[in-house]
Amino acid sequence: MFKTLRSSFLAGICISLGGIAFMKVGGLEGAILFTFGLLTVVHYALKLYTGTAGFFKVETPSEWAELIFIIIGNAIGCCTMAMLVQVICPEIVETAGSIAAKRESAGFIACSLNAVCCGFIMTTAVQFGRKNHFLPLLFGVPLFIMCGFTHSIADAFYFLTSIGKSSMISKDLVFIWWGEIAGNFIGCNLYRMLCLKKT
Repeated sequence: MFKTLRSSFLAGICISLGGIAFMKVGGLEGAILFTFGLLTVVHYALKLYTGTAGFFKVETPSEWAELIFIIIGNAIGCCTMAMLVQVICPEIVETAGSIAAKRESAGFIACSLNAVCCGFIMTTAVQFGRKNHFLPLLFGVPLFIMCGFTHSIADAFYFLTSIGKSSMISKDLVFIWWGEIAGNFIGCNLYRMLCLKKT
């Protein structure tokens, strides 16, 4: 499990780098730059929650346990980068706060449903990436960002970075984050639920 934690920790860092680029640049350009994070995850076969949830063996208890470790490792990577941002990019803390406030305003149900859409896009993009077809990744990431769909690991980074504007993350945001994790999981597995076949 230590190997899983190391890999998922690095995946959290990669997604956070994408998040930094998005917050600094913004708009479609920032969304496109965010893609570097997922491209790196796929290239190095790192353990990212949304890149794993649609491919693990549901019938194997140990893989469920690994999925939990991946979420933990991803979150630790995001937390590390969020602390680093306070020093190297303090100007984006306010932007992270705006993203967190938008999620809080949207609420649990909306964020969870948006996460379903994001999960489906991510699993589809990663499926292509695993076969060395990377163009869907270049479209998929900007697609979910520009549509406002929620990515639980990216939001972990935004929420943790927003702490720079307050003393702690609100209970509502924690609740919303867990809803996004559940929504991402459903979206990541839609193809298995509906197509009933392996691709």
